[in-house]
Amino acid sequence: MTTTGIGIVGCGSISGAYFGGTQKTFKHLKVMACADLDMDVARARAKENDCDAVTVDELMRRDDIDIVINLTIPQAHADIALQALESGKHTHSEKPFAVTLAEGKQILEAAERTGLRVGCAPDTFLGGGHQTCRQLLDDGEIGKAIGGTAFMMCHGHESWHPNPGFYYLAGGGPMFDMGPYYITALINLLGPARRVSAYTRQTFSERTCTSEARAGTVIPVEVTTHLAGTIEFQNGAIITLVMSFDVWAHHHTNIEIYGTEGSLREPDPNGFAGVVSAVLGSSRDAGWQDIPLTRSYEWAHRGIGVADMACAIQSGRPHRCDGKLAYHALEIMSAFDASSESGRHIELESTCERPAALPTGLSEGELD
Repeated sequence: MTTTGIGIVGCGSISGAYFGGTQKTFKHLKVMACADLDMDVARARAKENDCDAVTVDELMRRDDIDIVINLTIPQAHADIALQALESGKHTHSEKPFAVTLAEGKQILEAAERTGLRVGCAPDTFLGGGHQTCRQLLDDGEIGKAIGGTAFMMCHGHESWHPNPGFYYLAGGGPMFDMGPYYITALINLLGPARRVSAYTRQTFSERTCTSEARAGTVIPVEVTTHLAGTIEFQNGAIITLVMSFDVWAHHHTNIEIYGTEGSLREPDPNGFAGVVSAVLGSSRDAGWQDIPLTRSYEWAHRGIGVADMACAIQSGRPHRCDGKLAYHALEIMSAFDASSESGRHIELESTCERPAALPTGLSEGELD
């Protein structure tokens, strides 16, 4: 494969994982430049990773950059994505795809108009644990999916994050921060959704930071922080999902899928591997069994979605972390508050293709 030039916009905490994932594992990618509003931060990252530190506008003008990785705060995701597309570059964004559905539509329309690719995290569903779960479902090992549960509950990020304020502004909260991992994992397993019904609440109007960097700082809360609801998928499966920044402790597992012949327990969708457990239709009397992983990419591979996009551009196939997938996840997430506020089911307008499973037998760095 020919080398694909990468530009990274946003050099905060998550950028280290993308620099490492794109440059160490995937040899067909090369980070050419990085940009940040704080040029000192950009220069530090550039020095660590042997690339150029430039302004955002300079990065967008460079001819050696094919894909822009957008790692800005959620409120800037749409602006940077649109700037990249108008500059003739494909773009892959950190989650969420956008803060509003209107912004998400703008991105998809710009991609259609320019003939360029857009993608979005999370790409964790491409990890070995989640692809193994996908194979178990595709092979009918638990029969037809009936329903399931998904839980992400903690007490927020102000206890550890050096700058947690944006987690409680538009584009933040448990749903927009962690929901993309869970909802994308569910779409990978079950396909697109049909409708949502939910209740949501904001428990506290402000939070006090206890992290070392911001200890004692009071931050405002503008988003709902506890959401509980049901997603009905087009295949008929009904998933109960709870996302919360208000819970100190619980015993729930991340994701479970219940089928006509057995049950499946999926590992944390915020990671790539983890333990896959199942009660299989062929051996139900044995109870829960740990299932050996059938795919590679068991460790932290942030950037695998970008690498897959680069391969797809060269071969002409669809890329797996597709913009329509990200927009569908965004509409599902937005529907939780919309359902709670209106007191009714929200019928989803968007849909997407279920992303193709990764082939078996791939070595690290391979995707086709």
